[in-house]
Amino acid sequence: QLQLAESGGGLVQPGGSLRLSCAASGLPLGYYPIGWFRQAPGKEREGVSCISSGGRSTNYADSVKGRFTISRDNAKNTVYLQMNSLKPEDTAVYYCAAAPPRYSGSLAVHLYDYWGQGTQVTVSA
Repeated sequence: QLQLAESGGGLVQPGGSLRLSCAASGLPLGYYPIGWFRQAPGKEREGVSCISSGGRSTNYADSVKGRFTISRDNAKNTVYLQMNSLKPEDTAVYYCAAAPPRYSGSLAVHLYDYWGQGTQVTVSA
């Protein structure tokens, strides 16, 4: 069973940066496409970014393009989300998730099988 654990969240001022990490255990992370999702209070969970199993292909939601960068280090069983130029509307709980390889490139929540417990990101002055 693949287990995922997010870290790196916190409180940051608008315009600031954070780097989230998603560490895997139980199974090799390198087999799976990985996505980052977020859920703000009262809103549905939404896809933020995803990366193919080998790391050569990425996808971003329009709201974060040019500000967020997803990457992975399969040797360390870890996926990262570098978040720059943060805005108050980026405030949410951020989750990482793994999908079956056939769904690589998708940000559809229902296609992802394994989920972490989330890390809170708060952007506020």
